[in-house]
Amino acid sequence: MPAPTLTPAVVLDRVSFAWPDGTTALTDVSGSFGSGRTGLVGRNGSGKSTLLRLIAGELDPATGHIARTADAAYLPQRLTLDVDRPVADLLGVGETLRALRAIESGDADPRHFDAVGSDWDVEARSHVALAEAGLAPDMLDRRVGQLSGGEAVLTAIAGIRLRDAPITLLDEPTNNLDREARARLYEMVRGWRGALVVVSHDTALLELADDTAELYSSTLSTFGGPYSEWRAWLDAEQGAARDAESAAKQVMRREKRQRIEAETTIARRAAMGRKAQVEKRVPGIIAGGRKMAAEVSAGKLRGEKADREASARAALDVAERRVRDDDTVKIDLPDPGVPAGRRIATLGDGERSWVIQGPERVAIIGPNGAGKTTLLEGLVRHVVHNSSEFGDTEADPASDTGREGFLRGSARGSLHTDLVGYLPQRVDGLEESASVLDNIASAAPRVSTVELRNRLARFLIRGAAVDRPVATLSGGERFRVALARLLLADPPPQLLVFDEPTNNLDLDTVDQLVEALAVYRGAVLVVSHDDAFLKRLGVGLVLELDRDGTLTER
Repeated sequence: MPAPTLTPAVVLDRVSFAWPDGTTALTDVSGSFGSGRTGLVGRNGSGKSTLLRLIAGELDPATGHIARTADAAYLPQRLTLDVDRPVADLLGVGETLRALRAIESGDADPRHFDAVGSDWDVEARSHVALAEAGLAPDMLDRRVGQLSGGEAVLTAIAGIRLRDAPITLLDEPTNNLDREARARLYEMVRGWRGALVVVSHDTALLELADDTAELYSSTLSTFGGPYSEWRAWLDAEQGAARDAESAAKQVMRREKRQRIEAETTIARRAAMGRKAQVEKRVPGIIAGGRKMAAEVSAGKLRGEKADREASARAALDVAERRVRDDDTVKIDLPDPGVPAGRRIATLGDGERSWVIQGPERVAIIGPNGAGKTTLLEGLVRHVVHNSSEFGDTEADPASDTGREGFLRGSARGSLHTDLVGYLPQRVDGLEESASVLDNIASAAPRVSTVELRNRLARFLIRGAAVDRPVATLSGGERFRVALARLLLADPPPQLLVFDEPTNNLDLDTVDQLVEALAVYRGAVLVVSHDDAFLKRLGVGLVLELDRDGTLTER
């Protein structure tokens, strides 16, 4: 494995952490993060966010020690904001800026000079930081509530850069960013000063890292290179590991076979010796000598064969440990039976319309605030909440009747099927008090309980977890249940609708979803800012939704 960048900014020594309910999150994690840019990857639930919080000092390890070269600035996945505070406070310069303006207005209070220190150009530097976030200088004195979620995230990150934080920890920073905002963040990261550790499923962002660290089964390993190089190395290493395992198994089988053959030979020789002694073909003293020599030879042969078999077993154990025996979500979509060219849905904006047919892949893109989610929810709301109201009728997207979803402005959509599966950004369509199994059964009433349990196991939902109420599940477990409910529906959906699915899926599950959708014969409609995901999905039609409700083919 290529060596990571030198001079660690963070060193972890046998760090463990458990939640108050006793659930173990991390066990004896050791490793380090360099002074450059590091992308931290790992499966959902591996403990990446917990590790960042431990490094930031928000959590205390149960055992072990964390050493930092300086304090760490930390941006969580969900940014909790006081909407009434000035944007300057979100940038982290509010107190300094207020003191500077008090001095400029004639207030000579020494406390103001202490607050400003040597930072007399704070306002000019703040304007530069706002520009990085895509905001105008006059936003400095406005309220945080006037920012969009993406603007708030970018402003907080720009503030960290403005303060020259020596160590920065970002947890999934692109989740709420549209394409323009992502491009701004990528530019910030390219010129980042100081140590930066980013947890992300955004492969474009991970490509900007100097190093790639993986948290896997409480083991932190660091690779010197961006995500694509690490992924290629891991695939090659695992390929070699599987080859080594296969070769070790062959050696093990051969040594075991040879030991058994040796035991058979020893037994045959012993039987022949006993027979010769009984028949008195040789004198007793000679027979006794031969027996003793045979026993010594047999013992030596047994020892040699046992040692060789033990060595082969040890080599096999080493080879098996190199191979990752991971539990992965295995998505096998049923055939919805949609003929090619079958009309599934229509999207339009009053001037133009586009018909989605099986098995087309269609993406809706556009800036945050344009109403992409509103369009999807309007499109599917009747089918998702009360599909019995509708038959397989077709609606004109230019009319105001039928199964239509309306968006601000004129963009709208209509369905030509009631077999629709919808996965929203926020998993809020599950029955909280019902069990996992009951939630799945409601979407597949004709499937037996045994078969549902088997299918849920493919989504890593097994054993007692199947009978737990949804309200008791973790975020990752809830999302897998929602994904399973969508994809295991019976009859299978003819249209799958996803709203920013890669925000909630780890990279391995994204791989599984892409592979499953590659052979899915129904139509797919997806809202996403993740260009790499859309490319892998094989999207054939891209519609951009502007803030005025206009759809444009890209």
